[in-house]
Amino acid sequence: MWKQKIVSPENMLAKIDPGMSIFLGTGMAEPRTLVKHLMESDQSNLQDLELIQLVSLGDAVAIDERYARKFRLKTFFSGWLASEAISQGWVDLIPSRFSRVAWLFKTGVINIDVAFIQVTPPDENGYAYLVGASAEKQAMEMAKIVVGEINSQIPRTMGDTLVNMDDFNYLVEATEPPYYVGRWPLQDVYLKIATNVASVIQDGCCISYGIGPLYEALAKTLTTKKNLGVHSPFFTDALMDLIKSGAVTNRYKNIYRGKSCASYVIGTKELMQWLDLNPLVEFQPQDIVMDPRIIGLNDNMVAIFPARKVDLTGDIALHSGKGNVTAGPGNVQELFMGAALSKNGRNIFALPSRNRKGQPNIKISLDKYPFQFTNRESMDVVITEYGVAYLMGKTLRERAQALIEIAHPDDRPDLVRLAKEEKMIYADQIFYAESGHLYPDKIACSHKFKDGLVVRFRAIKPSDEEEMRRLFYRFSDQAVYYRYFSPIKTMPHKKMQEYVNVDYRCTMSIVAIIDESGVEKIIGEARYVRTRGEPFADTAFIVDEQYQGMGISTYLFNLLIRAAREEGVAGLKADVLENNRAMLKVYEKAIYPVQTVLSGGVYKITIPFDVK
Repeated sequence: MWKQKIVSPENMLAKIDPGMSIFLGTGMAEPRTLVKHLMESDQSNLQDLELIQLVSLGDAVAIDERYARKFRLKTFFSGWLASEAISQGWVDLIPSRFSRVAWLFKTGVINIDVAFIQVTPPDENGYAYLVGASAEKQAMEMAKIVVGEINSQIPRTMGDTLVNMDDFNYLVEATEPPYYVGRWPLQDVYLKIATNVASVIQDGCCISYGIGPLYEALAKTLTTKKNLGVHSPFFTDALMDLIKSGAVTNRYKNIYRGKSCASYVIGTKELMQWLDLNPLVEFQPQDIVMDPRIIGLNDNMVAIFPARKVDLTGDIALHSGKGNVTAGPGNVQELFMGAALSKNGRNIFALPSRNRKGQPNIKISLDKYPFQFTNRESMDVVITEYGVAYLMGKTLRERAQALIEIAHPDDRPDLVRLAKEEKMIYADQIFYAESGHLYPDKIACSHKFKDGLVVRFRAIKPSDEEEMRRLFYRFSDQAVYYRYFSPIKTMPHKKMQEYVNVDYRCTMSIVAIIDESGVEKIIGEARYVRTRGEPFADTAFIVDEQYQGMGISTYLFNLLIRAAREEGVAGLKADVLENNRAMLKVYEKAIYPVQTVLSGGVYKITIPFDVK
């Protein structure tokens, strides 16, 4: 019976009346045959039409002044192809959140007369599949005329994607292939950024995914993770690669458990073939996928966003312009709030420290930039290729310091100067201009200790001042005496900032960090200091008493030895009080022979590296 509904594109377009509103599928769901004939037709009835498309991704809709009399495109997102046309006045932008679009259709706030929907060939029962499930069904429900474009080259996607041929008034057979989107090339800077993002994402987290070079790189750096979940507006080739690596199981999701959940499909022919009847992926309408309440049902939800600029307070400027598919601030807000509602959820904004023109992406202010996302009260993490800035719970001064440290090293002197002028950081803040280039990021690593405690290790930074102060005040009087050989009672800003601002050419300090409720907590530190003319470096280290006896001190010490050897240090030395047995045991476990001499209640320890 459904074959009786098949008509030619020309005959179908003859059913259109002037002034009608026509909904078009997005991305892989774009009905390109119908759209192509609409563009090329000179039928007199095709006048003053409204074309409604969630995102203008494909090349079928020609958006320029030549078609001004025939139609006007309305879209919900300014990126990709429509951005320039919007600024020229050829296309209308409808600001809206992802999850609100279906409501706009259902209530008639946005009128839909005709829906052009691309579907697979139907099965023997008359059911066909949509490509994804963004808002097609809602548009079909509201349209007076529903037209299906049958395309045998699109995948049968799983989820809320089944439609019956009875739901269509007319059917057209596709002669155009689906719209494919190629892969983004892997760039070194994004691989570095993605490596830093991966350091923040723990096993079992549920992540959102998007389109662009950041996500392409994440498909490489997240492969070592275990039991990741996916709840995301977009499904792409990069996400397919990540699932195929085994890192994604969706085992710990609370909604759509065992499946990666998405709305849109954007990618290559390979992705289309992989998605065909693939039970690992669940497509649901965007009013479900992007509802913050539903997003928040998944524990450990991590929303990952590419950013264009960030200022020293944590305000973000999002991408805009042609080629961009990142939604505006309102759409980011949904994933952002969903992660905030999630148990142990967090949000990550990632960007290169400089743009393609070599200009800084970390600024003192974003006053001149559009598409601002200002939610500094809930801002969590900002990441560049130079590291991770944890902002949650930090003062504006601490934020500014942390963000300066992940800026391009050559941009940091100006940021420090401007931040001091604006009184955003201490007027007496120590700054070593060369420290950015000398920072030993290769030290960074992580290790799982007893009871599954994951500890990260990295070289100390100036922004660690407050955490190091907190660590100091957690020490007992005995621990302080063992470390400093004197009963120190206070550690004011002046003294501590001198301690955390180090010249990495002669001093190496490695801190041990745990993630406590999404915030970095320093639980230990080891350092060596080289004196000019001396072949051996002095060492000292300490671990929070709550975490002693777990092997953290030994691990720290071995990292310190490795760093010392790579820097050409001949050996290490230390003074340890005779009754500090725990510290003596750590030195005794060194991978090199330990020489000790007891004098006046103090062990003089030397560890030469050239002794076999």
